[in-house]
Parts: sequence; C-alpha cells; structure tokens
Amino acid sequence: MKTTPLFAAIFEVATGAALLIVPSLVGLLLFGVQLTGITITVARVTGLALIGLGVACWSGLPLLGMLIYSATVMLYLAFVGMTSGFSGILLWPAVVVHAVLTALLLREQRQANLEKT
Repeated sequence: MKTTPLFAAIFEVATGAALLIVPSLVGLLLFGVQLTGITITVARVTGLALIGLGVACWSGLPLLGMLIYSATVMLYLAFVGMTSGFSGILLWPAVVVHAVLTALLLREQRQANLEKT
C-alpha cells in the first residue's frame, strides 16, 4: 500500500476513535465549542463512519469497512434508543435497516472468504 492512503486511513481511524471516546474535546479543538446533547450522539455516529472508512481504505476491503460501519452503527443506535431520551420516528427503523444490512454484508463476507480458499 502506498504511504499517503495508509497515512490517511490511520488518520481517519484515529479521528473516528477520538470522536467516539471524547466527542466534546474534538468539538472544542475543531470548532472552539464543546459538543453537548444530541451533537455528541451525531459525533459518535460520525466517528463510527470514519473508522469504517479508514478500515476499508487501510485493508483495501470496502466490504469489511461497510460491515464494521453497519454493525457498529446498529449497536450504537439501539443503545442510544434504549438508554437516552433520544428517539425519533426513524430511530428503530434505522436500527432494523442496519441489522439487515449487517446480515447481508456478513453473508457476502463469508462468501468472499470461501472463494479465497
């Protein structure tokens, strides 16, 4: 893998992890304000997307990146729906859509692994 895409992938994974772990600090460092309320949830979903993007670029396997993103977003949105006061009309349908996508992507990943052997 060339150096620039590898560096970009590592940077995106690191930024995604920071958004998951300390979203308010990232908001403060990037925008000069701490994130609060629902913006923390949105920042964490963005962090999951960046991790999925970084994995896809780092590994050269877009299927793996999408699988990681879909599975983690499904779990995180379900967690948010069960533990916080945030629950819009599309939250649970989004959880279901990501559950279905995760199952389909897992099936595709298994088929790809079988074809390699």
